[in-house]
Amino acid sequence: MTEKVWFITGAGRGLGYLLARDALRAGDKVVATSQTVDGLAERLSAPNDSLLVLPLDVTDARAASAAHDAAIDAFGRIDILVNNAGRAQLGWFETIQDEDVRRQFEINLFGAMNVARAVLPTMRRQRSGLVVTISSVNGLVSNPGGSVYSASKFALEGWMEGVAEEIAPLGIRSLIVEPGMMRTNFLDPSTARQGAEDIADYAEAVAAFRTFITQANGAQQNDPEALAAQIIAEAAVPDPARRLLFGADAHEWASAKCQQLAAEIDASRARS
Repeated sequence: MTEKVWFITGAGRGLGYLLARDALRAGDKVVATSQTVDGLAERLSAPNDSLLVLPLDVTDARAASAAHDAAIDAFGRIDILVNNAGRAQLGWFETIQDEDVRRQFEINLFGAMNVARAVLPTMRRQRSGLVVTISSVNGLVSNPGGSVYSASKFALEGWMEGVAEEIAPLGIRSLIVEPGMMRTNFLDPSTARQGAEDIADYAEAVAAFRTFITQANGAQQNDPEALAAQIIAEAAVPDPARRLLFGADAHEWASAKCQQLAAEIDASRARS
């Protein structure tokens, strides 16, 4: 079977939208889910027998299950799950309120878990499938101003690394995607939140970070069109990569982190 059925979260814009568009252009079928779906079907412009657009708040486990059931009713199977829905809670840790920290994990981690829990039983029955998890290089590297966001992505990757080993014997593959800074609307205020507390000791650093985010928004170096094309290509091969770093910045930061870890492991071994 060459035609695949994709189930994509966060398909209303950004990388999720590009993946839905490109999968349809490749002749596959797509279940495009988003918290807001107004006009999404018209923008994707595909025949009804190839596209199902569904509203989905990934933090609602029952809604995730209902979306899965609707996908099966429409297409009979799910071959590729893309857990893409996410949000960035930025700012210095002490400036971020507890409810905002928890909301970050509800969307980036528990939301992905909700959708995977709904879809994996179908993939197990099929004895086939691919789970694509859109993480970030910040799932490997954390920086000032990104501690809470990185914490959610570190957790996401730790969860999926273990799950990947659990499902592999059942014919279900896993791909973790770790982009660098992508030229999408991910840094828009509607998606990226900043800490709300004013703390004098951090004021200068926070102001500089906010300026950086404002200037970076829309000027990021990495092309989401190219990443979408690479994910589509990986999904088409029998044995896709387990991990996909994308962008020169992602490779640079990840390599530096690996070197740092290696040095710290060597130092720890010497001390012990």
